[in-house]
Amino acid sequence: MNGSAPIRCVGIVNRGDAALRCLRTIKSLRAREGSDLRAAVLYTAVDRDAPFVRHADAAVLLPAPAGEVRAYLDHDLVIAALRRAAVDAVWPGWGFVAEDPAFADRVAAEGMHFLGPSGEAMRALGDKITAKQVAERAGVPVAPWSGGAVHDSDEAMQCAARLGYPVMVKAAAGGGGRGIRVVDHPAALPAAFRAAAAEAEAAFGDGRLFVER
Repeated sequence: MNGSAPIRCVGIVNRGDAALRCLRTIKSLRAREGSDLRAAVLYTAVDRDAPFVRHADAAVLLPAPAGEVRAYLDHDLVIAALRRAAVDAVWPGWGFVAEDPAFADRVAAEGMHFLGPSGEAMRALGDKITAKQVAERAGVPVAPWSGGAVHDSDEAMQCAARLGYPVMVKAAAGGGGRGIRVVDHPAALPAAFRAAAAEAEAAFGDGRLFVER
């Protein structure tokens, strides 16, 4: 889509409070501009009577079992619903596909505006190790750290000794506090490293860790 093309309908790929916040903003903007800007939401059966569905200009059902919110993660399902709603821009809110670079790329390829960071930006900054390296190259101060991934607890011990305790053992991927451990003394580091790596692998499919003061 041409970057200067007007946005007439925003598709909200989220639910609950996130969707309601976006709906309020769109309605306020519409009133202030006197425009015909519309908002379409996607919902599953469990949310059929939810406020965000009732207050939207249009609502498209995602075919999924009642209560199955993972439907929001199915790119093909979501894109098909957005096309049915005739949206020309997509707002992902937070969670679900908001930090999925493949989804941002798909939206752009489908000719819609993705109202968020590009897939390229997400890939650079969504990985905490890459993000810190980008920040360092740009001259942005960062907390002292291992400088890259640490591959085992022995390497983590060496980094921690150099950085000074306490340190954080952190997952390179994901978020939500998973794969993170605070370590106050050397004896606790091996167990913390193993636990953080296992949690990160289970949650994100990526067990890479780094150490940060």
